Amino acid sequence: MAEKDDLAKLHLGVLTAEQQERLRQFKVNTRINNEKYLISHPEVEVLIGNFMRDVLFKRPADIREFAADHFTNPNLHEVIGSKMEGNME
Repeated sequence: MAEKDDLAKLHLGVLTAEQQERLRQFKVNTRINNEKYLISHPEVEVLIGNFMRDVLFKRPADIREFAADHFTNPNLHEVIGSKMEGNME
């Protein structure tokens, strides 16, 4: 029962102004770092775009199984590489 009372005390409204500012800065920094990563790794956009295109065209009944098969394809590296080369032309 004490555990339930402890959880009831946890509420975002109890963050101090300093904690709220640190949380806001953490979110901003995380967003900036994510953007930097995506800019330096254009293959991520191709990888996700290729997956989404296949999902929309094939409309698999079991999306989890489809995703597992898609991302464990031993030829995926070559497929993405050729699409990357095609995007550069």
